[in-house]
Amino acid sequence: MSTITSKSRIVLDRTRQVAPQVVEYLRERILALELAPGSTISRTALQQQFGLSQTPVRDALLKLEEEGLVTVYPQYATLVSRINIGIARQAHFMRRAIESDAVRVLAETANKTAVADMRAANAEVGHRASQKDHAAFLIADRQFHHTIFRHADILDLWPILRRHSGHLDRLRMLNLPNIGMERVVALHEKIIDGIAAEDPIAAIEAMREHLSKTLSMLDWVGQQYPDYLEI
Repeated sequence: MSTITSKSRIVLDRTRQVAPQVVEYLRERILALELAPGSTISRTALQQQFGLSQTPVRDALLKLEEEGLVTVYPQYATLVSRINIGIARQAHFMRRAIESDAVRVLAETANKTAVADMRAANAEVGHRASQKDHAAFLIADRQFHHTIFRHADILDLWPILRRHSGHLDRLRMLNLPNIGMERVVALHEKIIDGIAAEDPIAAIEAMREHLSKTLSMLDWVGQQYPDYLEI
């Protein structure tokens, strides 16, 4: 786990707005815990790394602050936020409510296209699990859940959920060695099987079992990573 330095230059797509690209780059590094809770992000190093002026870097950091992932101290430093358990619990409540209902809808409508797309997405999750690449695994896992939102026709809720899930996602990253990537893949299959069988109760129960794992390990996380948490 590291801090931002100016050693490696990152090439941006200059045909697109640059600040959102910086946001995405930093967000992924924070969620993967490559930038650990409490670590410092140097604005000067970011400007050099991306070849940018102060304004887009400042805008990117302010966006991440809105998401609760960093704390910006003007004229001083930017720190990666510690994991707030209260915010993580609220994000978990939101995910449980939305995604349980989403799989119910898919099961009740016998959405065979959704089943095929979810199996393909979970195959990628399984591939990343076999590679033992935690960061890539969580990206593939998010794509699996995005597929559910897309087929349930609730994509407008996806950015809202993502905006509030940073603390929960980092808890999941810390918990992953305990939960096991293969176990996540298997639970995804249970969700898909419930939808394929047109059994909304089975799909809902599988989704709730899947989502319950992260918060069930809070005591262990608190013991192993006390400096990462804000209770």
